[in-house]
Amino acid sequence: MRARSLKSVLSLVFLFFFLLIVALGLFSIERLREFNGISADVRDIWLPSTRFVGDLNNFTSDFRAAEGRYLLSPRQESGPGRKEIEGLGKAVTQAQTGYESLRQAPSAAALYAKFKENWTVYREVVGRVLQLHEAGRTSEAVNLYRTTSQSAYDASSDALDGITRLNIESAIAASNAADTAYRHSRALIILAMSIAVVLVMGALFYVKRFISTPLLELAAGMRKLARNDADIEIRGADRIDEIGEMARALSVFRTNAIELMLSQRSLSQQASMLEERLAEEQRLSQLRQDFVSMASHEFRTPLTVIDGQAQRLAKTSKDATSADIVERAGKIRKAVFRMTTVIDKLLNFSSLVEGKAELYFHPAETDLRGVLEEVCNVHREVAPQANISQRLGTSPLPVFGDVKLLFQMFGNLISNALKYSPDGSSIEVIAATEGDKIAVSVRDRGMGIPQRDLANIFDRYTRGSNASGIVGTGVGLYLVKIVAELHNGSVVVDSIEDEGSCFTVRLPSLRVDNHPNSPEANLRPATLGDR
Repeated sequence: MRARSLKSVLSLVFLFFFLLIVALGLFSIERLREFNGISADVRDIWLPSTRFVGDLNNFTSDFRAAEGRYLLSPRQESGPGRKEIEGLGKAVTQAQTGYESLRQAPSAAALYAKFKENWTVYREVVGRVLQLHEAGRTSEAVNLYRTTSQSAYDASSDALDGITRLNIESAIAASNAADTAYRHSRALIILAMSIAVVLVMGALFYVKRFISTPLLELAAGMRKLARNDADIEIRGADRIDEIGEMARALSVFRTNAIELMLSQRSLSQQASMLEERLAEEQRLSQLRQDFVSMASHEFRTPLTVIDGQAQRLAKTSKDATSADIVERAGKIRKAVFRMTTVIDKLLNFSSLVEGKAELYFHPAETDLRGVLEEVCNVHREVAPQANISQRLGTSPLPVFGDVKLLFQMFGNLISNALKYSPDGSSIEVIAATEGDKIAVSVRDRGMGIPQRDLANIFDRYTRGSNASGIVGTGVGLYLVKIVAELHNGSVVVDSIEDEGSCFTVRLPSLRVDNHPNSPEANLRPATLGDR
């Protein structure tokens, strides 16, 4: 039993952590202050000193080289050279000013005074060299450059070399001192941190053993209740602190929570079912609206053609020639055929989709070649402008199938090829034997199907996204797929947008002719690659 509340215990723990952090921080700051005092010399003296000494070395050597280039240049072109010398002289002066602003050891100050004195002498000699060259006394200037000027420059350069060596030695010594102070401070800080880690681990163990673990056990019990698992063990109910109160409250909550969660689960299941049903009804409603709209367009167009041709025939019945009557009758017949095709498509679609395929599927041994010829002839008759070519071979193509459904399946493919192709473009119907299969391909050179639509093109009410301006129900290719599967066959499509499509239906053959001289052996289904 512990009389202290969690509030007081946690307050003491947090106070301990706070004081520990403050003590560790103050100790670290003190060690860093000592290290900073040592490293300040490196930062404030030796680094700037090294930079200024380096500048003096660079600028003085450049100054000497500029003096030589000046003597080699013609007198009338000496202006740029003199400007270069003056610029380098200013740069040397600036570097001297920067170096003089730094605190220096006596030995370095003595060497610098010697350098400054020799550099002043050298600058005076350079001034005489420039005057002689400008006065046309170049030989005297060169002689002075090689003797007195060289000696003065060497003296200043030697002094500068001494400054450089002394500066490097002093910087290394300061760096070593800073490194020693850093290692010493780091060791003390690591020791302090190690002690702090041990203390923190002890405090964390206390918190985990007497506070965190009991709370996690209570939370685990609540999570089990959330999963409708009432078989939980509640510990700590005998404690007199807040954890004991939570344990006792959880015992009371267990019974009520189970009943509430069971009720919520039932309501959630009902709501989920209602949402799914509503979404499905909305989807079906939208599909029905789209289907009715497309079907209405399909019926309205041929009815308008029939009505228009009938009115024209009635108005011109006295003056109409036989050719006119035949032409208008042909248009009426074409419209009737289109409407009849739509009706048959919708009726078959409804029957097949509702699972009544066995009532309408009456297979028998059939020559597929005759079915294909009939389909092509009917479409040529109702669409005289159509350019339908067929390559069916000369041998029969025996299958076991329903003639009516086969006629409608290939009729849908040819009708789609005509609908989605320009007037007069070529439509090819090709049949060939592939082992124990008969492959029939319908190829057009129309608008094609976008690549993104190919995966779902045989789904119910699905059309290509580029066919929105052309009336259609979206059930034709779905019927093709159903009829092909009823005959234990398959249908695939190969299409390129704006180039055309090739639909290939493969049906089981009643026989397989593998003779190499047979007509079927030289045929194969067409693909877009044949173009």
